[in-house]
Amino acid sequence: MVKKALISALVALVLFSLMIGVRTEAGPQGGLIYWTRFGDLAALVGTVFGGSIIVELLRQWWGPVDKDSIVPKPVQSAISFAGRWLAPALLVFAVLVPVIFYDQRYILDLSILVLTYVMLGWGLNVVVGLAGLLDLGYVAFYAVGAYSYALLATNFGLSFWVCLPLAGILAAFWGVLLGFPVLRLRGDYLAIVTLAFGEIIRLVIINWQSLTGGPNGVSGIPRPTMFGIPLDNSDNGLAARLGIEFSPTHRLVFLFYLILAMALLTNWVTIRLRRLPIGRAWEALREDEVACRALGINTTTTKLTAFATGAMFGGFAGAFFATRQGFISPESFTFQESALVLAIVVLGGMGSQLGVALSALAMIGGFELFRGFDQYRMLVFGIAMVLLMIWRPRGLIGHRAPTVYLERNQSISSDLVKEGHG
Repeated sequence: MVKKALISALVALVLFSLMIGVRTEAGPQGGLIYWTRFGDLAALVGTVFGGSIIVELLRQWWGPVDKDSIVPKPVQSAISFAGRWLAPALLVFAVLVPVIFYDQRYILDLSILVLTYVMLGWGLNVVVGLAGLLDLGYVAFYAVGAYSYALLATNFGLSFWVCLPLAGILAAFWGVLLGFPVLRLRGDYLAIVTLAFGEIIRLVIINWQSLTGGPNGVSGIPRPTMFGIPLDNSDNGLAARLGIEFSPTHRLVFLFYLILAMALLTNWVTIRLRRLPIGRAWEALREDEVACRALGINTTTTKLTAFATGAMFGGFAGAFFATRQGFISPESFTFQESALVLAIVVLGGMGSQLGVALSALAMIGGFELFRGFDQYRMLVFGIAMVLLMIWRPRGLIGHRAPTVYLERNQSISSDLVKEGHG
């Protein structure tokens, strides 16, 4: 026990010595300056040592992990009951958020941000969770949707409701274009190509200044209207027509319910697609591509539809992001965004809609909780990911059960079996 704890502490010392023990920064004269934080490093190593001993003690107390006695039957029943009602409870709470926190603009803004990442996570879940295709360039479709709406709205004066489906269609088109070069790729090679695609889109946005504005971005993007009624303080605004006092919170509430409706639509479409033949083909492709081909499934159309469907939802989210911000620039569509959305899908549980929503809530809300600890925020995030990989390797709510399966065992005729028995 002590030996394992010492090894863990030694590994922590090696890993964190340069991250925590020594801090470097560019000085005022351009030179590199540094200072030490050996006290923080010692505290972190001591925490790892003590935590390793506690984990080993708990393992000896509980026994093997696969024993049924770890979690008592009443607790298992309570967890199962809570799991059945968790999704409806979260939905009711989401609908009531603007009512409960009407006067708290920060919480409304944070809720809109969380729902945006929930929608992005559900869109990427089609590609990664259902089809099993590792996509590291999902932010490209997010950028295509945002810039499509921004350019169409500013140059042609089209409304949000007209540009929204166009942004999704254009993003789906780029998803198909990405799908063709990666039809024969799997695993790491697929990840590299999708990562390159995301960087290509970002570099094109930066360098095509005559169209996208380059690093300066696109400003003056029109705000959404409630079916043609502006949400401002004008005489034609919604507040004036309803005869109520104007408040800037009205627009936030409208944006919240708009992204909530878009996220729920994404969830509903994804669930319906899983029950269709194309959804079962995605699941077959995820489990074994060779067996998928042997069953006669066209893997070309299966991969292309997965990329196009996921890209379409990413384009919708990008259009909403553009109209919410009123300004977009290439800095909003870096690889870090793709990594964050992928982490939401993996940590929530690939293929699990509820897991993705909980993971987005925990990660985006967690980032806000640790906003005052910029130096340790990513460190805590990395530790949480490692712990989750150890204890929940399939995510918070792992779900890989097939959509269609036999409810009972079925015997096969001996004539169809080489061994001669069913």
